[in-house]
Amino acid sequence: MPKDRPHIVVIDPDEKTHGFIRESLLALNPEFHFFTSPALALAHARKHPPTLVIIDILNPEMDGVEICTEFRNSANLKDMLIAFFTSRNEDYSQIAGFNAGADDYILKPCRSAIFQSRICALLRRFKLRPESSVPFHGIAIDRERYMLRKGNKEILLPRKEFELISLLLSLPRKVFTRKEIYTEVWGGDMDISNRTIDVHIRKLREKIGEEHITTVKGIGYRFER
Repeated sequence: MPKDRPHIVVIDPDEKTHGFIRESLLALNPEFHFFTSPALALAHARKHPPTLVIIDILNPEMDGVEICTEFRNSANLKDMLIAFFTSRNEDYSQIAGFNAGADDYILKPCRSAIFQSRICALLRRFKLRPESSVPFHGIAIDRERYMLRKGNKEILLPRKEFELISLLLSLPRKVFTRKEIYTEVWGGDMDISNRTIDVHIRKLREKIGEEHITTVKGIGYRFER
C-alpha cells in the first residue's frame, strides 16, 4: 500500500458523489479513479491494487456487499481498505457490509469535514497497527498475513475480526469499552445498540475458543487468557 499518496478507487453510480469525495479528500493528494461500473473498477483494481475503495451499497449493476466480497476474494487485494459510503442506514445493511469485509460504514448525507476525518482515521489506523504481536497464552497476530496463530494452528481472519482481536491483544486483560472498540476498529461514532461488535466477537470465539474473550456486562470485552 502506498505510504504517502493514497490510491483511492470510488464505485458509485452518482457522479455528484464523485465530486463530493474528490473535494473532501483533496488534502490527502490522492490518486483518484472514479467508476460507476463495478466490473470496470474490479478490473482496474486487480491490475493496480488501491489503498482504499469507497463503495455505495446501492448500485444497479451489482449490490455493494457483493462488490466488497469480490474484492476480498481477490488474493492481491487483501491489504486494501474498503469503506461503504451509502444512504442505507439499516442495522442489517451495516452488519452485512462489515461481514463482507468492510473497514468502515459512512452514511450519506455527510459533511465534508466529517467524511475527510473518517477516511483519514481509517488510513492512519491501518498504518499504525503493528505487524505482529508477542504471543499471549499461545495466541499471536501476524498482520502481514492477516492471520492469527494459536499454538501451532494458523487461523486466517476477515479484516474486521482481525482488527478486533488485534485491539484486544494489544492490551491483554484491559477491558475495552464498546465505544473504544467502535472508535478503534470501525473509526467512528456508531449507534452503540448496533449488534456489529457482538457478531464479530461471536465469530472470534468460534475460531479461537470461548475462554479467551470475556464479556464485561454493560461495559465491553477483554482478552482474558
